[in-house]
Order: sequence, then structure tokens, then C-alpha cells
Amino acid sequence: MIPEQYKNETDYRKIPREYLDPNIPQGRGMVKWAPFATMPEQYERLREFIEEQNKISMPSLSEDQLDTLNRQLTQKYTQRQLAMISYWRNGYIHSIAAYIHRIDMLNQCITISNENGTQTMKLEFGVICNVE
Repeated sequence: MIPEQYKNETDYRKIPREYLDPNIPQGRGMVKWAPFATMPEQYERLREFIEEQNKISMPSLSEDQLDTLNRQLTQKYTQRQLAMISYWRNGYIHSIAAYIHRIDMLNQCITISNENGTQTMKLEFGVICNVE
């Protein structure tokens, strides 16, 4: 059930994700723009417009959410458990299954590696959205 304050909101980006219906049809996508894509330059610019519409701004977490995130990171790190980490990069939310190798409080980042341990990656605390 959607709260009263969002019932008349027409811009879905202003409604929190937990209140949106995840089964919204995707629509025709690029098909509706095909008649306008007669020149390659136009097609490229239209593709950029569509891609920009799909981007989201970096999520801002509340103090409670940050505290929960911190506890989950510490738990996964100390117990050497595989963590499913969601993070924001360039307008999109990405998810990765990884082990947390290091929590660097000085530089405000974590070092993670994939399940095989063959690739490592650093993530700043500010871009991490969720840890499971």
C-alpha cells in the first residue's frame, strides 16, 4: 500500500523504491524512436537520451541504514563470509558477490575480491548501498 503523500505523485523517481510496483511493463523501448533514427548521429543521440533516463542519483542512506550497513560489513569481514554487496557507480546500482579482505577506516573504503580470489576491487563507503 502506497502512503498518502505519494498517491498523487506523477514522477516515479520521487517515490521510494519500496512503494513502486516491480512488475511494471517495460514498454516498446527503442522501437518507438526507430522512425527518428534515420541518420547515425540522430540514432546515437537518441540512444544517449534513453540511457540517461535510466540513470539514478546516488542513494543517500539514513544514520540507521549506515549503522546497519556497518554492522553487516563487520560481520561478513570477521566471519569470512561471502557478501552480496550492492553499490552505486555512474548512475547505476551494481551487485557483486565477494569476500571482504580489508576495511580501511582511514581511507573510508573496503577491499573485496571475487569468489575465486582472482580479482580485487576497492569500494568507498559512500557508494555502498546494501550488504547481504
